[in-house]
Amino acid sequence: MIIVKSKIKEIVGEINVGGDFADALDQKVEQMVKDAVKRAEANGRRTIMAKDI
Repeated sequence: MIIVKSKIKEIVGEINVGGDFADALDQKVEQMVKDAVKRAEANGRRTIMAKDI
């Protein structure tokens, strides 16, 4: 898991966080990282950068 559940809670403060939220967010972040890798490779780089998001 990439996402740290306690960090989510820090951000949202008083708002409750559903049990499935962290898992869904983790899946989304994982896909974003994979897409960034593909973009970097397509541009001939071996380093992912903020612009790849």
